[in-house]
Amino acid sequence: MYQYDSIDREFLADRAQEFRTQVDRRLKGEITEDQFKPLRLMNGLYLQLHAYMLRVAIPYGSLNPTQMRKLAEIGRKYDKGYGHFTTRTNLQFHWIKLKDTPAILDELASVDLHAIQTSGNCIRNVTSDPYAGATAEELDDPRVWSEAIRQWSMLHPEFSFLPRKFKFAVTASPKDRTAARVHDIGLVVRRARDGQLGFEVIVGGGMGRTPHVGPTIREFLPANRLFSYLDAILRVYNRHGRRDNKYKARIKILVSSLGSEEFARQVEAEWEKIGVAGDLPDTEIARIRGAFAPRSFDTLVNRSEVFEQAKAADPAFARFARNNLKPHKRAGYSIVEISLKGIGDTPGDATSEQMEAVADLAERFGQGDIRVTHEQNLVLPHVKLDDAPAVFAGLQAAGLSTPNINLISDIIACPGLDYCALANARAINIAQDIAKRFEDQERAELVGELKIKISGCINACGHHHVGHVGILGVDKKGEEFYQLTLGGSGAEDASVGKIIGPALPSDKVTDAIDALVDVYLRERQEGERFLDTYRRTGDAPFKEAIYADAR
Repeated sequence: MYQYDSIDREFLADRAQEFRTQVDRRLKGEITEDQFKPLRLMNGLYLQLHAYMLRVAIPYGSLNPTQMRKLAEIGRKYDKGYGHFTTRTNLQFHWIKLKDTPAILDELASVDLHAIQTSGNCIRNVTSDPYAGATAEELDDPRVWSEAIRQWSMLHPEFSFLPRKFKFAVTASPKDRTAARVHDIGLVVRRARDGQLGFEVIVGGGMGRTPHVGPTIREFLPANRLFSYLDAILRVYNRHGRRDNKYKARIKILVSSLGSEEFARQVEAEWEKIGVAGDLPDTEIARIRGAFAPRSFDTLVNRSEVFEQAKAADPAFARFARNNLKPHKRAGYSIVEISLKGIGDTPGDATSEQMEAVADLAERFGQGDIRVTHEQNLVLPHVKLDDAPAVFAGLQAAGLSTPNINLISDIIACPGLDYCALANARAINIAQDIAKRFEDQERAELVGELKIKISGCINACGHHHVGHVGILGVDKKGEEFYQLTLGGSGAEDASVGKIIGPALPSDKVTDAIDALVDVYLRERQEGERFLDTYRRTGDAPFKEAIYADAR
């Protein structure tokens, strides 16, 4: 991962000290909450239902063990002993006292972490592939470009006060693990026929009140021209983006209203004005690339006797290996995905003890590398197959060995009305109820890949629009109801789900999911995922199963 230098560290220390002064003024009553609000939001501090929430930036989801242990320490010392990993691959502490926030920022800065630009109308944390540097699929390491975007955008004077918040995703694999097509800008690494490295540029995706799958505005952009082109996109957005109506301020609304062809034409015209002067020099990209130099791997063979014997001896490990271990680019290694969706747990939550356990395992067996996924899980990207049984044992001891990656209980859920002042309904309890209904691992594996995503309000922090099954909490005269959508996807085959009928009361949601699964198991053809079956049959059989009794 990228290593901060003395200039980076001095800046973080100064920023923490600056915020200490602002907090002191607020506590003394020298400034009002309205005056303080923009200052705290610029430092990732929100006021939620019950307490302050601090959102910590984890750039492109990469952590080292020292940083993970510091997050654990902060959770234990200043929160309630846990943290919540989010769909932006950040970490949130939900029970923060205002007086403690300067000390927390100091502690974060001591391990090269911060909360800058995790809020506000600016460029937020860049999402990247959690398998970066480990998967054989990738054409290039997307972290190089994510880090370059982070450095380019951090405190950029022209892009610090945009019409609305702005989100990037960068992926370099055919399998999109970043939801690139539903970001404000999605960048997909491509290679031209002559081998030249470049990007497919997708602009105007997003969720919220008006979900959009972003259109491609350039099929191939040479990599060395990336930053002048991004500059052009942001300038067009700054020029036309609505500042009088926050519901129409996102770039997806601008692209939709202008049309993707006209938007692309304006970007190309602006790009020509900027010229090559707006590009980063090759030496700068090379400098950043050096921070992601290939790791040193042992020469191993694909088959590990230790691994095979452990699978044969322990059915629980065999199931974990089937679902949570993914292919690595090097023989004898594996990518280990750690579920933060234990049955009955809050999706994305990890206790301080669990964070410390993951840090220890990464240090002992994973080359000191930890990733956060946008699906609210963790990844150890470089684990020897020989070491996988020991990693599994460590995860078991920490309560982190649930073998459900991409299965029905691997549910994305926002904090919902349990924490968030914007929410209409709870999300956590719905996720817990569904997970408990499908805790039978054999049945879950029979169902296979099924992505359920739950949001407590239309802001869609739980990405419900792109769930195979999406669940949206709505308020009906003070009661919590839940609207179901089917057919969404945040992957390379991105699509927005379709509402299939009236919202359901909370006590009917899990039964409805059960009914949907039964229809899928009845209707599916060989090799079909839930999403494939839905796309082939349409919503009629699923809708009938849920609403037949209501007629």
